[in-house]
Amino acid sequence: MKRFSFRIITALLLVLVGALGAVGYKIYDFTRPTQVLALTTPWTDSVDADNPLPDYPRPQLRRDNWLNLNGRWRYAVTQRDAPQPKSFEGKIVVPFAIESFLSGVQKQLGPNERLWYQHTFETPSLNDQQRLLLHFGAVDWEAEVWVNGYRQGIHQGGYDPFTFDITDSLVSNGAQELIVGVWDPTNLGPGAYGKQHLVPHGIRYTAVSGIWQTVWLEVVPADRIDKLVSSTDLAANEVQLRIGTIGENPTDVLEATVFSGDELVAEVRTAAGRDATVVRIVMKNLRLWSPDDPFLYDVKIRMLRNEEELDVIESYFGAREVATLKDAAGTTRLFLNGKPVFHLGLLDQGWWPDGLYTAPTDEALAFDIDATKRMGFNTIRKHVKVEPARWYWHADRMGLLVWQDMPTGDGGASRYTQILRQTWDIIAALFAEKPWRDMVRNPISAALFESELAAMIDYLEPFTSVVAWVPFNEAWGQFDTDTVLFAVSERDPGRLVDGPSGWFDTGAGDILDLHVYGREAAFVDQLPLDRALVYGEFGGLGLPLAGHLSVDKGWGYAAFESKGGYEAAYMEMLLLIENLVPRGLAGAIYTQTTDVESEINGLMTYDRRLFKISPARLTEINEQVISKLNGGD
Repeated sequence: MKRFSFRIITALLLVLVGALGAVGYKIYDFTRPTQVLALTTPWTDSVDADNPLPDYPRPQLRRDNWLNLNGRWRYAVTQRDAPQPKSFEGKIVVPFAIESFLSGVQKQLGPNERLWYQHTFETPSLNDQQRLLLHFGAVDWEAEVWVNGYRQGIHQGGYDPFTFDITDSLVSNGAQELIVGVWDPTNLGPGAYGKQHLVPHGIRYTAVSGIWQTVWLEVVPADRIDKLVSSTDLAANEVQLRIGTIGENPTDVLEATVFSGDELVAEVRTAAGRDATVVRIVMKNLRLWSPDDPFLYDVKIRMLRNEEELDVIESYFGAREVATLKDAAGTTRLFLNGKPVFHLGLLDQGWWPDGLYTAPTDEALAFDIDATKRMGFNTIRKHVKVEPARWYWHADRMGLLVWQDMPTGDGGASRYTQILRQTWDIIAALFAEKPWRDMVRNPISAALFESELAAMIDYLEPFTSVVAWVPFNEAWGQFDTDTVLFAVSERDPGRLVDGPSGWFDTGAGDILDLHVYGREAAFVDQLPLDRALVYGEFGGLGLPLAGHLSVDKGWGYAAFESKGGYEAAYMEMLLLIENLVPRGLAGAIYTQTTDVESEINGLMTYDRRLFKISPARLTEINEQVISKLNGGD
C-alpha cells in the first residue's frame, strides 16, 4: 500500500512538473523573443561581395579544373506554391543566408514562402570524355535546381553537400542559367534544423535559410574517382584506403602514392574493384596523428586504363585509431592510438553575428579552431550543426578531436508537447515497471532523420579529426535510441558513438554522457560497465562585456559581473574536473566557445574580438586537467 501511494504521489508530482514545464516552454517559445542587434567581426569588412569565400571548398579529392560560383546572384521571395518568378527583386551575396547581414538582404524567410535564386555562368571547356558537375556545399532546407530550364532534381537536408551532373543540360552558345528554389520551414518542418528558431530566444537562434555554403563547378572525367576514406589498424601497422569509383572497368588499375612531406613513403597498385577498392598500405615507421602531433600524409590517387591516366586526385589522411578500453585500473577510458586521452573540449555552436551559419572568411572559419587550441583544449564538440569541409580540414591540420552532433529536429513538434509526452511516458513506466520509452516520431520525420544522419556520416567520414558521433542531444527528437545508435556504429565502426548526450540514457553507445550544469561535483561513482563516462556539457558561466553583445540582456547558467570573479569560478570548476579524472571521468565539454545571441556563456565574445580569460591562463589549468591521464604513462 505504501509503495502504491508513493507511486501516486510521484505521478502527481510529475504531472505538476510536466504541466509547469510545458507552460514555461510555451511562454518561453512565443512570448519572449530576442531582439538581436547588429555586430561585426574582425573579418566582416574583408568580405568581397563579388568573390566571397574563394578558397577550394573540398580539401580532399582535389582537382585543378574547377570554378567558384559564389558572389552576387539575383533573388526573389514568393509564396511557397507560386511558380518560378519572371522577375527578381534584388541581389543576394551567395553563400550567405538571406537572414544574415553579409547576404546584403537580412530578411527572414517564412515557412510558407519560397526563396528563389537566379545566376548565369560561362561553361568551362569540355571534351567528349568529360562531365560538368554542379556542387552545393549546403542549402537549408529543401532545394530544387534547374539549369537552362531543365530540372536537375530536388535535395532535402540542410547540412550535407549534394551534386548534379549538368552536362546534358548545357547550351552550346552563351551563358548558362541556374535557378534554385528553396523552401525552409525551420523548426516547424519535418527535417533537422539544429538551434534555429523562427522566434529566437534563449538557446534558440536566428533562423538560417537558403544557400549557406559554396556553390561550385568541377570538370571531371566520365570514369573517375569518387571518394576516398582512410582507416588505421595499429596492430598491423597498416593504413587502409577505401577508394570509390564511377565507371570503372575490370582491367582498370588504381595507383596510390603516399608522401610524408616531400618524401615518397609508399606506392601501391591494385585492380579497381566494383564501386569501391581497398588499398592496404604498410609503413615501417607509421607516424600517428594526435592533437599533440597532427601529422597528415599527402596522397595522390590515379585511375589508369591500359596505362593511360583517366583521373587523378590529390588528398590527405591522418593515421589514428580510437576506441573505448579499460585502463590499468579497470576504468573505461577514451583511447587514442592505444593510450587513454582525457577529452577536454568546448561546445562549439559555429554561429557568426555577420554571417550566421557562414563564417565571413576562411581565416575566420579557422579562427575558432585555432583559438580553442590556444586556450589549451584538445576537443571540440560541434553542437547540432555541421560545418563546411574546410572547417574539418582545419581541425585535421591543427589537431583537435571532434565530437560531431547530428543537428536536431523533432518533426515540427513544439517543445511543450514533447515535455508533456515525455512526462506521460515516465508516469506510464512508473506504473508498468518498465523503463522510459522513446518518443514516437512521425514516419516522415523519422525517415528524414535517418537519411540526413547517414548523409552526414558519409560526408564527414574522410576527416581524421572526427572521432565520435553524437546522434541525439538532450532528448530533442530522440526516438528508437538503441536502433539508431547501433545503426551509426554499423555504418562507421571506426569511430565512437555517444549515447544520448544528456537526459534519457538507454545504456547503448560507447559513452555515458551527463549534462551537469551547477552539479559538476555530483560525480556518479557507479561507473558504467564497458562505457566511458563523460560530462557532455558543463560550465556555462556567463559574463556580459559591454559593446560586444548582440542582445540587451543575455543569460548564462551562472552570472558574473566582473572578469575576476568569472575567472576564479572557471579555475575552481576546472580544478574540480581535474580531481574527478582519477575517479573515472573520461572527458568533459565546457559550454561554450563564444557567446551566441542571448547566450553570454562563451569564453570569447560573439564578435570574436575579446577573450574573457587570457588563452595563456586557460591553457595553464586546461593542460593540467588533460595531463592527469598523461597519455597512459
